[in-house]
Amino acid sequence: MARRRTLSDEQLLAMVLALIQAEGPDAATFAAVAKASGLSGSTLVQRFATKAAMLRAALLYAWDRLDAETARLAETVPKTPEGAITLLVGLSKDYGDNAAACGEGLLVLREDFRDPVLRARGAAWGTALTAAIARCFGSAKAPETIARLMLSQWQGSLIWWGFGAEGPVAAYVETELRCFLAAIKP
Repeated sequence: MARRRTLSDEQLLAMVLALIQAEGPDAATFAAVAKASGLSGSTLVQRFATKAAMLRAALLYAWDRLDAETARLAETVPKTPEGAITLLVGLSKDYGDNAAACGEGLLVLREDFRDPVLRARGAAWGTALTAAIARCFGSAKAPETIARLMLSQWQGSLIWWGFGAEGPVAAYVETELRCFLAAIKP
């Protein structure tokens, strides 16, 4: 008779992801996850086989959550330039207001670039997010181009905020996106 799992896959992946976000991808070892979860290292090996598979599973879980939050926000914001700002500010709140955590996020991004499965998830999310932002500029000339430029401005503002960390990230991002919209306004 098989043993009952004491932690669901989702609970375990959330723990692995929290460890990755707090200490970086290299910290997500079987030993560290075993300590955080209360599971044995051998149980983790049975579930994931390798550290790389555990890391991939946790980051795919993160992509699932980001996809769901992006879809939720895209459905709720008005289809206007203001709605585009609201969507991107909403996605920025997950970065927190800690510049060091923003830096750890870049290490996670490194893992996404290294793994072709994760890189494909990132590309698919970028396509979906571009389409959601473009819908907010539907009556504008070249809404997809505006969307891609706005997304570049958004990502750049997150990086620049990480260097200066002046005030809450959401406020900084909103200010930067408003400057962007003012600059492209005819």
